[in-house]
Amino acid sequence: MCPNCRAFITIKDRVCPYCDAQLGPRAVDLRPQAFAASFLPSANLSAIIVLAINLAFFVVQLLLRSRIEDLGVSFAPYVLHGPHQWWRLISAGFLHGGWLHLAMNSWSLFILVTEVEQFYGTSRMIIAYVFSTFTGFLCACFFTPFSPVLGASCAAFGLMGVMLAMGLGPRADPLTQAVRQHYGQWIVFGLVMSLGGGISLSGHIGGLIGGFLVGFVAGRPGHPGSPRETFWKYVAFLSIAIVLLSWYFDFANISLMLHNPNAI
Repeated sequence: MCPNCRAFITIKDRVCPYCDAQLGPRAVDLRPQAFAASFLPSANLSAIIVLAINLAFFVVQLLLRSRIEDLGVSFAPYVLHGPHQWWRLISAGFLHGGWLHLAMNSWSLFILVTEVEQFYGTSRMIIAYVFSTFTGFLCACFFTPFSPVLGASCAAFGLMGVMLAMGLGPRADPLTQAVRQHYGQWIVFGLVMSLGGGISLSGHIGGLIGGFLVGFVAGRPGHPGSPRETFWKYVAFLSIAIVLLSWYFDFANISLMLHNPNAI
């Protein structure tokens, strides 16, 4: 039936023979495409940049072929004791233990970075990513002090935490309530999976707490250009500066290790 003149037409018609209206494909014909697309997450520029950075760091890991402790992973003896290399709490979030580890975290971030940025804006997304990385690895240092920890999963749990914070409040609208329920399921599933061997449960919980705190304190974006939004924009710039500084110390430490293997 033509949606314009309601005349009966054939399924092959792309122009109505009665009113000359342009006709698109039927909804039933689009179902297979929509079903296939449901398995492919959408991503924006920020998500692509994050994934590209993680991939670049993994390629550097493969090229260096150094000990994992030398590459900037979070390791309590180096962070809390001895040289006090605080920057490992940030640099570890951009390192991965293998292709499967990288692929799993990339799939999560491909979705989470895009959705958090849509609800909270770029500034809060950056802050949540960096702060949850820091809190996640700091928590891992205290609760698993003798195990090197690395990966972007702390940040992934942080982004889930910031989305969970959005759904709080007695007057939450149906959308935010749905978001809380959706990401609550993600978190439960992720924490259960974290009980497996070789996964830092404490790091994931620390990242979740860090992201939740950012969402709870910063809240949803307000009027652009307001003093509140300007403040969080500067905090985001500070977060980026801290990440760049941690990368500088990381590569400086790697260079030292290459020239003096006995150095810490």
